[in-house]
Amino acid sequence: MRETDEVPDLVDTRLAARLAELRAERGWSLDELAERSGVSRSTLSRAERAEISPTASFLNRLCAVYGRTMSRLLSEVEAQPALLVRAAEQPLWEDRAAGFARRSVSPPHAGLRGELVEGRLAAGADIAYDRPPVPGLEQHIWVLDGALEVTAQDVGHHLGTGDCLRLRVWGPTRFRCAGPGDVRYALAVVLP
Repeated sequence: MRETDEVPDLVDTRLAARLAELRAERGWSLDELAERSGVSRSTLSRAERAEISPTASFLNRLCAVYGRTMSRLLSEVEAQPALLVRAAEQPLWEDRAAGFARRSVSPPHAGLRGELVEGRLAAGADIAYDRPPVPGLEQHIWVLDGALEVTAQDVGHHLGTGDCLRLRVWGPTRFRCAGPGDVRYALAVVLP
């Protein structure tokens, strides 16, 4: 988690409220959610009050518990669903400490099974997810610029510009920028 000494931005504020709503919808206490997610009670509480800005790994753990993709969660905090989202209006979420930026390219809609995301990792950035948000999630990873190392089911894949990897995610995954520069990739996510 990243501490936020400044006023949280609107997306973080809406995200905090949505996380609290999801927990309340299930009737779970913070202790129950902590046990299910492996995230401490105090961290969960601070995230729900927008006192900290969640990391990609943190959101992934909560998405796994709530059975939704990160894109779906982030789309739920958007103001209005649209059929067209101009490039300048596509929501950008950053985990600055990890060197990761995630742009939701697809127009948000909770009922769709597929979504398109643009990911950017800074040189040397390494993001590990301990589980998929939805078991069996299908991913198509297309490297637009740079080099990316993806590990899934203990198998490593080195992807260069133009390469595309398709996989179903059942366990831990890892995305690492193989450098020397940043990597930019498109991620197509399809619910099973």
